[in-house]
Amino acid sequence: MALQIAPSILAADFARLADEAAAVPNADWLHVDVMDNHFVPNLTLGMPVVEALAKATDKPLDCHLMIEHPDRWAPGYADAGASSITFHIEACRAPILTAREIRAKGARAAMALRPATPIEPYEDMLSEFDMILIMTIEPGFGGQQLLDACVPKIRRTRELLDKHGLDVWIEIDGGVSAYTIERCAEAGADVFVAGSAVFNADDPSLVVDNLRSLAERARA
Repeated sequence: MALQIAPSILAADFARLADEAAAVPNADWLHVDVMDNHFVPNLTLGMPVVEALAKATDKPLDCHLMIEHPDRWAPGYADAGASSITFHIEACRAPILTAREIRAKGARAAMALRPATPIEPYEDMLSEFDMILIMTIEPGFGGQQLLDACVPKIRRTRELLDKHGLDVWIEIDGGVSAYTIERCAEAGADVFVAGSAVFNADDPSLVVDNLRSLAERARA
């Protein structure tokens, strides 16, 4: 598959979200971080903002739910306009059922793992997902440095997916920049979430092109 760049609006100007989305026309996705101040110690935005953003851009929305009780809330984000919905396995009581409910609504379903959560216990349910999100920072705040200890987990996840012949994407989120993206791509990541590196730049679209080029070179 083609490698994909998903700028995170967590680093954008929330008062100008439509304009910020328009600043990255070459992005594959817009990554939307939903935080509830319970699962993570931060509070961002929710379903009404996702619904408004979906009307303001033609970019597909990749919603990352860092919330408690995703079983209850996740399917509703598909109704709000999200094309991909990620929930944390640590917070979900019925992950397979939740993934199937999301897919039944026409959205992609993804499972997220915090840095200390291993992938191996979930090997038998990988086929229920369209994507695995490996957090490369502790979730909650942008601008952190990528945790190098998470890179081997990317590689192990790729090996498990290949072992079972699964067409499941690997997404990474946290500390993605021109200095880190190559080793993550080489380890097997497909989708790269970048927030500060993109929206803090003078030319966000140029950064998206550069990140894609670096990832493709490393994968090749």
